Amino acid sequence: MKALYRRYRPKTLSEVIGQEQITNILQNSLKNGKLAHAYLFIGPRGTGKTSVARILAHEINGFKYELEDDYLDIIEIDAASNTGVDNIRDLRERAIIAPTKGKYKIYIIDEVHMLSKSAFNALLKTLEEPPEHVIFIMATTDAYKVPITITSRSQTYTFKLADPSTMFDYLKQIAKKENINITDDALKIVVKRGGGSFRDSLSLLDQISTLSDEKIDADLITKALGLPQAEAITNILNGYAAGDANRIREQLQSLLDSGIKPDVIAENLISEILANPQPIHLELLDKLLDVSRSAYPHAKLLLAVIPQNITPNTPGHAILSAPTVQLKPSVAPKTTPKPTLTAKPKPVEEPTETAEPVAPAPEEKSAPAAIATEPSADDAEIWNNILNFVHDKYPAISSFMQKADYVFDGDTLNIYTNASNAQKTSNKPSLSKQKLDAKAPMIAEFLGGKYTIEISDQTLNKDPVMADIAELMGGGEEVQLDAE
Repeated sequence: MKALYRRYRPKTLSEVIGQEQITNILQNSLKNGKLAHAYLFIGPRGTGKTSVARILAHEINGFKYELEDDYLDIIEIDAASNTGVDNIRDLRERAIIAPTKGKYKIYIIDEVHMLSKSAFNALLKTLEEPPEHVIFIMATTDAYKVPITITSRSQTYTFKLADPSTMFDYLKQIAKKENINITDDALKIVVKRGGGSFRDSLSLLDQISTLSDEKIDADLITKALGLPQAEAITNILNGYAAGDANRIREQLQSLLDSGIKPDVIAENLISEILANPQPIHLELLDKLLDVSRSAYPHAKLLLAVIPQNITPNTPGHAILSAPTVQLKPSVAPKTTPKPTLTAKPKPVEEPTETAEPVAPAPEEKSAPAAIATEPSADDAEIWNNILNFVHDKYPAISSFMQKADYVFDGDTLNIYTNASNAQKTSNKPSLSKQKLDAKAPMIAEFLGGKYTIEISDQTLNKDPVMADIAELMGGGEEVQLDAE
């Protein structure tokens, strides 16, 4: 059995739906015998360009149009697979031969923008001085790729996507003919997903017609196509407007757990914003456009939908204090999570009348921090996500990151390269610090700009006693001595 889009392909210009601005002109041209030697049909896919080209070719020659017919005077060429100049030269040689049955020899060139530059030049010679019995009908989805020398010598017609109401009536009529028991709400989803393309919409209707022998409703289509429910999309947008991060997180997690891909969620959010634009959603719209292009769509979607201006009094603030990004681990985590480190405060001495003022120690010689608390699970997870990100995007610095220590201090992430003095020359920073400094802005961007990245050459003291000794000695690095 043929697919729906083939069975319901129009066979006359009067049967073409949604392109009356074109079909009316063509019908008048046929009636008055005013034909051009070249036509160019442009527009999105599935809008009827090729169908109208075939119908027009048959009606020009007075042939009855059937989908499977084959007339020697109507030659179809797929430019995508016949891009070379030799193909067009062969066309020119054959075009000289007079038609067999019809009045004209008609060439239909589909996806004409795929022709090479030399092929276009060869075609141009024929269009400049065409034989009287030859007509070209060209179709393309990318009109800007067709040279102006070709378009200027052709009658150009622009095909448009069907508006939702026209497509809904058309699909409802076909569903009735095919005994497809579908609700209006479900049909509206088909219309929306079809995007105004007749072929895509009919293919989708054909696909869902087998879902159930009973009535096909919106919930069934939503689950079958892996689409987010409209209520969830609305809740995310309302949560964004209200700054309610908890509400956004719950809805987003529910959609992701259902197997719905981040780019599909972003696409539906964009469609909803475009359908009902609000000023507060414009910034979100700009961020959503990058989700499908990102190497980490989960993280990009999260950074897009969570409002960046949430304060401690804003609902859902707690989940932003330790953001997590859903990534597929590409680097095996270390056997033990790295601890969160805090600096031990230096005792403050009470000043005396006879005491001489003591100059503060230079900042660069201050003692490194020592372990004070057990690691935060959230901080460890963020660090592992950073390691995965660096390993995938910047493998050249992955080894440095694996050996580094880290401290989350408020909105600052301190990374210690643990570079020894032997690795440094004079006062220049170590190679590891130089390379990490160069990638620090990208790491900060990956974290959504919530943290400032500071890179240090120091080795982090792991022993509080050694930290105290280092502090008394004016700072420096911890040195491990092997017992003899």
